[in-house]
Amino acid sequence: MASTEQTFRADKKLKLTEAKAGEKPLSSGDKEKDKLLVEQQALQIAELQEVLYAERKHKILIVLQGMDTSGKDGTVRGVFGKIDPLGVASIAFKAPSTEEKAHDFLWRIHKQVPAFGEFTIFNRSHYEDVLITRVHDWIDDKECKRRYQHIRDFERMLAETGTLVLKFFLHISKEEQKQRLEERIADPNKHWKFDPADLEERKSWDAYQNQYEEVIRETDADHAPWYVVPADSKTHRNLVISSIVLEKLNKLKPEFPPGNPAFSKLKVI
Repeated sequence: MASTEQTFRADKKLKLTEAKAGEKPLSSGDKEKDKLLVEQQALQIAELQEVLYAERKHKILIVLQGMDTSGKDGTVRGVFGKIDPLGVASIAFKAPSTEEKAHDFLWRIHKQVPAFGEFTIFNRSHYEDVLITRVHDWIDDKECKRRYQHIRDFERMLAETGTLVLKFFLHISKEEQKQRLEERIADPNKHWKFDPADLEERKSWDAYQNQYEEVIRETDADHAPWYVVPADSKTHRNLVISSIVLEKLNKLKPEFPPGNPAFSKLKVI
């Protein structure tokens, strides 16, 4: 039987279809039961992260990518929200600043990667530099291919220096995005989450799907795998990601460092 990570690992001939966005192969059929399992797994991830933080042998980098409203923020809260704030960082990359544009496109990214014992989540990432830039023809094919190579080299370097790199594409359907955008427009309490520019980007839906297919095929690697997560269901999305992360963390077999025998002689007065 295939493991969870094998089930959702990106295919070399990846095609992003609307139907796949709605699949729920891990679901028990009971939404509340699935939510409870996500919460339990989120707690286990938090417990393992504490051991990783104490052990200081591994670095964990989670990359979340997806169309607008695909659930990147919800994933951070639902899957990683139980982790002690001391041991986790969530980085939301926006459009590069003037200073950042004056450097290579990976400069601002490299500054944010985790150190030993740390758990870092990229909410959008260096992949924006081969997505929106290509969809809108801000870079040409030659520059895009050069960036793919830079990304492959960058992620290999991270892996070779102790970083577990896990990349998740949150795959939603166009109809589901429509519903989520309408909900944001209809609810004044969600207006802060809505950007009219999202409607313009939606017009390039097909171009983004094609570019995501290419990006994932070009940069998937055993040391930095891509997982395609059906994300029309928020609960199932979180269940897939928590299951894969937990599976990968357990394979690291983290352990607390050995105790200090000298401490047994200490007395607190």
